[in-house]
Amino acid sequence: MTQFRSLPIAGADVRSVADVVRGLMDGKSNNTGSITLATGNATTTTLYDERIGYDSLIFLVPISAAANVDTAPYGEFTRNTSQTVSSANTPAAIEFDTTEESNGVYLSNNSRLNVRNAGVYNVQFSIQLASLDNALQYADVWFRKNGVDVVRSASRFDLPIRKSSTDPSHVIGTVNIFIDLAANDYVEIAGLVSSTNVSLISYAASTTPARPVIPAVIVTVNYISPNASSNIYVSNRTQGSATLNHWANSTADKTYGYIVVG
Repeated sequence: MTQFRSLPIAGADVRSVADVVRGLMDGKSNNTGSITLATGNATTTTLYDERIGYDSLIFLVPISAAANVDTAPYGEFTRNTSQTVSSANTPAAIEFDTTEESNGVYLSNNSRLNVRNAGVYNVQFSIQLASLDNALQYADVWFRKNGVDVVRSASRFDLPIRKSSTDPSHVIGTVNIFIDLAANDYVEIAGLVSSTNVSLISYAASTTPARPVIPAVIVTVNYISPNASSNIYVSNRTQGSATLNHWANSTADKTYGYIVVG
């Protein structure tokens, strides 16, 4: 913390008072400091400052590059190999094999999309369905929260008859929902197909013509709520300390300047 000149409780001379008032007029007072957030996916950091009281207000602003680029939790995950089923009309979770982006959202196994921070999230998927069946077929896809089906979250995707015995028909299925999650909750995407000839299909990158990999599945998860002016709030104040709540942090040097008022 930065300490500027202060005054005794009583008996200050005129020049000392003038110096302190001049400092206040120049914006220099004894109520500022800095704090670096705890790491290791910590969601709280304790701020120690003898000027904090039970009724103090604490205002924070980013003063390091790491704090300035801090963003809300998000994640993007893909499956880049095909996924088939051994039996029709049997629910199964869609699995992922690649983490494309991750900040507070992570895979705890092949199918579970975990969040480190409570809030409302937008979860969206894009699936590449294929059918080698010589009849019309379908796939039902829905969301699960902590292993329980989310009500009114299912969609049906119809697949046309195959083009040939080696050339499947294709359909892209995409849906998004808003879902309220507590810290460490997880979301899954589940589905069933009407025939074992229906699958999630991926295609490798090609050079002639040039194009990237076609994933079997792309899913994105991003934090949308609550909407606040800062990603840090003060949940507890005592004499000389305060608890700062923030998004799960694993970034070093995420430093904020603060002002204590009252």
